Amino acid sequence: MKKIILGLFVALGISSCSMNNDNDYQNCGDFSNVSFSGFPIECNYTIKEIPAKPTAIAIRSQEKMDSFFTKNPNPCPTPINPNIDFTKNNLIGIFAGPKPSGGYEIKITSIVENSCEVIVQYYEKEPLPNEPVTSEVTNPYDLVLIPKTDKPVYLNKISQNKNFAIIGSYSSQCTGASCQMFYNINNLNVLHYLNVTSGNYDFTKYNYEALTKKGDFTEFAKLVPAEILNLPTGTTKTYGTPDSANQGGIYFELNQGGKVTKVFIDNNNTPDQGTEIIAFKKVIKDKIAVLRN
Repeated sequence: MKKIILGLFVALGISSCSMNNDNDYQNCGDFSNVSFSGFPIECNYTIKEIPAKPTAIAIRSQEKMDSFFTKNPNPCPTPINPNIDFTKNNLIGIFAGPKPSGGYEIKITSIVENSCEVIVQYYEKEPLPNEPVTSEVTNPYDLVLIPKTDKPVYLNKISQNKNFAIIGSYSSQCTGASCQMFYNINNLNVLHYLNVTSGNYDFTKYNYEALTKKGDFTEFAKLVPAEILNLPTGTTKTYGTPDSANQGGIYFELNQGGKVTKVFIDNNNTPDQGTEIIAFKKVIKDKIAVLRN
């Protein structure tokens, strides 16, 4: 297991080190998922100095937060709450170091813990062949909030997971937290997307929280009807006229090996919805009900 330790200097509130192999592995029982949330920092803070090499940080105090970041005087129109309660949370960051162009990415995908350690799992991505990228030097990084812990925190590099599903229910006329419910189901965990707006379904733009529930994409994918699986790659399919009369709709997005299929389903049973589609619509509704509780 490729790991680096983040928790050696707990008293200092922050530590950083290069992403090298570390074989100091402990067996402390079974792992369970840790809840965490993305922290898109750009609206509220500027990083004072981007690390010049691959680096990881664990920030455990406001003092160390202020030493690494500068608070922006003019945040974005809809910024997230910039205040972190360090009595309840730690901020974990990973930096890939300077890259020669766009198209690179580093991303925290899941966090697990046992009785004596926390492991943050992440992947790195390089540009695909013939992928259009910017020519400027970039500095990919990712930041997440985790529950406060005194356990040592390690990083474990894994392969990018390109197989996942996004399910959701939506209604443009409804207000309240239960109106737009969207979840990412993969084989590691389940992500709950926050503050999704009706009609805007580019989920790379949304903040999220990771639930403690284990992801079950492989099993869930077995329930997808053949009619949807057989749609051409890149297809967006609509059944009925979702949300046309305030009835809302169901959203399904299937990502497999970088290939994406999107489906919108009217909450009302319409003539173009066969028996399998109606049954799958209920599967999605039932799954959302389980995940939100």
